[in-house]
Order: sequence, then C-alpha cells, then structure tokens
Amino acid sequence: MQVRAYTDADLESLRAMHAAQGFGYAFPDLADPLFLVRSVVEDEGRPRMAAFLRLTAEAYLLADPGEGSPRQRWRWLLALHESVRREAAARGLADVQAFLPPRVAHAFGRRLGSLGWRRDPWTCYTRQV
Repeated sequence: MQVRAYTDADLESLRAMHAAQGFGYAFPDLADPLFLVRSVVEDEGRPRMAAFLRLTAEAYLLADPGEGSPRQRWRWLLALHESVRREAAARGLADVQAFLPPRVAHAFGRRLGSLGWRRDPWTCYTRQV
C-alpha cells in the first residue's frame, strides 16, 4: 500500500468510487486549481481511496450590535456583502462558508438566506492541522 499523488490515470477509478458512494453530489472537477491537495491510496496496483482538499473561505463578520439602527446595519451589511462577494469571485474562490453562533443562527441565518446563502445540510467537522 502507498499514498501517492493523484494522476489523470486514476480518474475512471475515482469516478466509479464516487458513483458507488451514492451521495448525490456531482463528481468534482479535479483539475480545478482550488484543489490544493490530491492524494490517492493505491493497494495491489489500483486506487482504493482518495482525498482532495479544495480551498474555500470562512467568513467572519465583525459588527457592534449597538451601532446604528437595525435598518442602518442592514444597509451596511448589504454594501459589505456585495463588495466582499465580488472580491472573492475576482480571486477565484468558488464558495464561502459562514459558521453562525447558535444564539444568532436562526435570525441571522434568515438574513443570509435572503442574500442567497443556504444552510448546508451536511454536518461540518473541523480539524486543526
């Protein structure tokens, strides 16, 4: 067994693994430069498992809840949101994640939803490297 870098020769085996999992998401574009890590476990001469790490961004919003009226804060958020969205797109990012504290998740989550964000149904795990 060895862990090695992905090669294009692995593509069909990995497509078959992806289909066998049946998770219902599209097979990723492994040529996308946002994939910074591409690793394959090879055993007995064929790929058995693979892992890919794609660059994404985590959003942090800093705001004093005592500043301005709710309407002003909403206007500020709208302006900031669109500017940051454009900058992220210009830098080639495909997505942004926001982790909301439980005490604001319901109300602020609705606001994010109105801006095109969606609550991810997949459970997130985080690991320090």
